[in-house]
Amino acid sequence: MRRIAVLLVALVTLSIAAPAFASEQQELVDRSKVLVDRMRRDANMGKSVTDFLGRAKAILIVPNLWRAGFFIGGSGGSGVLLAKGPDGSWSAPAFYGIGGGSFGLQIGAEMQELLLFVLTDGGLDKLMDNQVKIGADLTFALGPVGAGLGGATTPNLGADLVAFSGGIGLYGGLNLEGGLIATREEWNRAYYGEGATSREIVFNRKFDNPGTADLKAILAAPPPAPKS
Repeated sequence: MRRIAVLLVALVTLSIAAPAFASEQQELVDRSKVLVDRMRRDANMGKSVTDFLGRAKAILIVPNLWRAGFFIGGSGGSGVLLAKGPDGSWSAPAFYGIGGGSFGLQIGAEMQELLLFVLTDGGLDKLMDNQVKIGADLTFALGPVGAGLGGATTPNLGADLVAFSGGIGLYGGLNLEGGLIATREEWNRAYYGEGATSREIVFNRKFDNPGTADLKAILAAPPPAPKS
């Protein structure tokens, strides 16, 4: 009887976890939309964010980058990747994890919000692989980091990625060297259905979900009107 009871509890737990998993994905999509909207309106980096949206091949949005996350033993978080087509329209988002043992937030930085602009076709193609390493497989440069830090590095326009970041508890900044970016194909399948992979979603645009409409719209929106 005890074994039967344990089995029943496990089955109930799985039945509850399945829809929660999907809602977690939608929550990530929604938080990504809020982050892009807020950073485009930011007084310090809004113009730069809008400019890079215009020239980017794709964007990886990570609303919450923590000291511990997707990769055990290091900092990380989950994000979504969208690519821009020749007509300027944005694909549906594919799900990714970012983090790694040597990747981390420097001393004092508890949580950050990250936009990674993909500036090269080669960089976007590499992101379709299962896992890539920042600094080795993909070159990167830092854009404005932290709204209150006053100033920013000049992005290297030859880099595959340019990172824009705002943070909570940000004192030491952001360290991307050695970070890992990995596809989350199980999330893609759960959100879009069987056969959904990052390449099919982003490159071939064979999958979409009504829940992605607001995120795509904010990426394609005209520059916000300046505050009077």
